[in-house]
Amino acid sequence: MQREQISVFDIFKIGIGPSSSHTLGPWRAAQQFTASLKQQGVLDEVEQVKILLYGSLAKTGKGHGTDIAILLGLNGGDPVTFDVNAIDSTIETIKNDQLIRLSGEKLISFNYNEDLMFLFFESLPFHPNGLTFQAFLSSGKAISETYYSIGGGFVVKEGESGSEKEQVELPFPVEKANDLWHWCMTTGLKVSEVVMENELAWRTEAETRAGIMQHFNVMKECIYRGCHTSGFLPGGLNVGRRAAALNKRLIADNLYTDYESWVAAIRSGGNGFNYTLDWVSCFALAVNEENASFGRVVTAPTNGAAGVIPSVLQYYITFCDGFTEEKITQFIACASEIGSIFKKGATISAAMGGCQAEIGVSSAMAAAALTECLGGSQRQVLMAAEIAMEHHLGLTCDPIGGLVQIPCIERNTMGAIKAITASQLALQSNPDKAKVSLDAVVNTMWETALDMNSKYKETSDGGLATNIPISLPEC
Repeated sequence: MQREQISVFDIFKIGIGPSSSHTLGPWRAAQQFTASLKQQGVLDEVEQVKILLYGSLAKTGKGHGTDIAILLGLNGGDPVTFDVNAIDSTIETIKNDQLIRLSGEKLISFNYNEDLMFLFFESLPFHPNGLTFQAFLSSGKAISETYYSIGGGFVVKEGESGSEKEQVELPFPVEKANDLWHWCMTTGLKVSEVVMENELAWRTEAETRAGIMQHFNVMKECIYRGCHTSGFLPGGLNVGRRAAALNKRLIADNLYTDYESWVAAIRSGGNGFNYTLDWVSCFALAVNEENASFGRVVTAPTNGAAGVIPSVLQYYITFCDGFTEEKITQFIACASEIGSIFKKGATISAAMGGCQAEIGVSSAMAAAALTECLGGSQRQVLMAAEIAMEHHLGLTCDPIGGLVQIPCIERNTMGAIKAITASQLALQSNPDKAKVSLDAVVNTMWETALDMNSKYKETSDGGLATNIPISLPEC
């Protein structure tokens, strides 16, 4: 049996909000479908396309922008490069003209209300996030392909295992935390160093470092933009953006002109507990307000949890003198390995495991990365990840109105603070005396996910989603 091989760039992906499983995944699925049509040599024969959304994708699809992502993907847009300022106008044109240009090449008729179907009461057995594309050809034939968005932007085509990408020979294969511990102990390498050695199987070290810094640049730009954008979030809940007002209040009279001088201004403002705590919350709010506004973010490991790792990394940069390329690379590399362990041993999809699979995993990743960067041992790194996840177990996913806003945005601040606390606990503890291993907590999280009622798994059928009276406008 082939083992899943996960790169740092599988866990961290550049994309557009608000959801990796409901936005980025369906977008990638749409791209894969048009690529498949081209590969089969039938793109020019397509006369009509229909899309069927099942399960969680149907129930919370509009709130998560699933419909928007699919149209942009079919139309030839790419989430890494597509101009976020052109989303609304592009979608409006497709709807009004009733035309879509498949893969940016083949123009066909497309009726949004008839050709995109939300099957609220139907689910596919493999995963709650299922979608089927149907292409009808001029020859009278039809092509149907089903995809599953399994969390974190990962997409699996029906009939494939998801591990079809070329297998490489990793020097340090890791399935469980115990495997990672084994390699660290036999080689003396840090977790991040194990990751960087494995990444050499895919590309040069220079390419990996450049890619990591590209992802960091998206993170920092997202934080900075979010801290300087006010107004209300889209979707109809009338949720006001808070990061900009908090930033203005905290920065006081300190002057700055760009990200670097902004960081310097924050440092000069103080380092008391409340001050630091407020800034961590501000960083996290900024990212997830951008995410909720269809901004460009980095899945970490998902969009709904995209604020935890950037905010903890920004905390490390701002208050722990971690503003070097080497330290940033170390942080992101270490975090990615913890995320991959949860992906392999449990899930990073809220539709499968509730919010413990998103905020919980991101908090564990951030805790581990911060611990290593602050000088913790390999055992303390794993301990920090375990502590962070242990106190997210059972966390439900219950977005009000199917929007990644309440309680999602604030949960990122909680995940970030828990990550810092978990790191501090691990750094002040003897891991030899720990009673719970990281592998044990991964197993427990998966068992909890299997036992959790489906209404608490991103369906908006339970929890806060059904206890807060709202009235959203008709889509």
